[in-house]
Amino acid sequence: QVQLVESGGGLVQAGGSLRLSCVASGSTFSLNANAWYRQAPGKQREVVATISSGGILNYATSVKGRFTISRDNAKNTMYLEMNSLSPEDTAVYYCNNVHRGVFYWGKGTLVTVSS
Repeated sequence: QVQLVESGGGLVQAGGSLRLSCVASGSTFSLNANAWYRQAPGKQREVVATISSGGILNYATSVKGRFTISRDNAKNTMYLEMNSLSPEDTAVYYCNNVHRGVFYWGKGTLVTVSS
């Protein structure tokens, strides 16, 4: 069974930075497609950034240039570095891993950006 655990969320002022982490068990990140999603209050969950098994990176237009997705294969951990945060980035951020065609999710970590 694939299990994903996010951490690193919290409260930060606008313009600040946070680094989210996602540790996986039951799946090897380097062999699968991985992504960060987020869901703001009252809104649908949306993809923020993706990284393929080959290391190809993609970002949502709203975060490109501010966020960076990365992976540490030795630690089987995925990261999302968030810079220049604004209140619009406030959301629950979820780690995602596609293993054998099945989407797996963590419980999420809350990021709150104050003005």
